[in-house]
Amino acid sequence: MTVFDAVLLGLLQALGEFLPISSSAHLVLLPFFRGAQYQGVTFDVMLHFATLLAVLLYFAKDWFFIIKNGLTQPRSQEGKILWLLALATVPAGLVGVLCKDWVETVFRSPLMIAVCLMVFAVILWWADRNASETDRAQINLKTLLIIGCAQALALMPGVSRSGITITAALFLGFSRSQSARISFLLSAPVIGGAAMLELTHLSWADINAPLVWGFISAFLGALVVICGLMKYIKTHSFNVFVIYRLLLGLVIIGWYWHLH
Repeated sequence: MTVFDAVLLGLLQALGEFLPISSSAHLVLLPFFRGAQYQGVTFDVMLHFATLLAVLLYFAKDWFFIIKNGLTQPRSQEGKILWLLALATVPAGLVGVLCKDWVETVFRSPLMIAVCLMVFAVILWWADRNASETDRAQINLKTLLIIGCAQALALMPGVSRSGITITAALFLGFSRSQSARISFLLSAPVIGGAAMLELTHLSWADINAPLVWGFISAFLGALVVICGLMKYIKTHSFNVFVIYRLLLGLVIIGWYWHLH
């Protein structure tokens, strides 16, 4: 892998992790379209770790109060959020462990990715067209568990972790801004857990220039994307992402048929 490839993958990760277009799908599709070898799950996880640092930095104030209240006032409404976020990550963690082989093989089929991109794009459109300007739901055990279960579906490339969690939050009655915020907050424990697990298998030999530059581009790109998306959705719908996903799905299907 060249440094250019690594930087490009890092930027794709930054765009796909927080925009509802599926980062894992793009990380798999780039080498597919270019006829190159897949870079491996370890590289992908390190890019996810970079975006984790970015979301922790952007929401540093939120995380400070969430952790502080969770440790000092665990029974208060604010204090419960930390533990509810942790509990909401359990479904994705269990599915990730039980279906690890499928995640790394079957789910990475280009046709499977195309179907997921398009089907869940339509579901996002459906949820977004009835989105509320104000929150009609509250962050509690029920809502976060539902969003957490939806998040488990994102282990299939093409579903989009941010896309499916935002979709679930919209269906529950949260506004676009709050749905995105919940999605970003939920990303931290899931990405962190996956990164920590993969880091146990990482050796010094795996750390090279492409990995470092990919990490840096993903981190910086993620900060820009988070800031931009939070501003964008205050006055816009998610339709542009729905259209992009549908078009990308059609391109993948056409490209696949062309090769076969």
